[in-house]
Amino acid sequence: MGSNIANLILRFFLEIIALITLGVWGFKQSESWFRLVLAIGIPVVIAVVWGTFAVPNDPSRSGSAPVITAGFIRLIIEFGVFGFTVWSLYDMGWNKISLIFGIVVLAHYLVSYDRVLWLLTK
Repeated sequence: MGSNIANLILRFFLEIIALITLGVWGFKQSESWFRLVLAIGIPVVIAVVWGTFAVPNDPSRSGSAPVITAGFIRLIIEFGVFGFTVWSLYDMGWNKISLIFGIVVLAHYLVSYDRVLWLLTK
């Protein structure tokens, strides 16, 4: 299973965009000091979950798995994060950006079909 370097770079940027977007969304959820907790806390929690729950030897990652996770669980985590990002963009009124981000994520997973199939067997 080969991983195209351009697709791995795209995946990295999608992850960064997701974290930034969810931080902005969290900031917009409150008018009090709690907005800072959400703006920082949501991306930190998601980054920890993303980096911790992994399938051993996943070629799109470092190969390490701090908490060994079944492949379909990993896909649920990934789809959940990207789905939350698409929804949060829509919720903030950025409908076109939400649609574009969703299409790019879908294209990424279509190009990565070999990884998706591999994860479904793990």
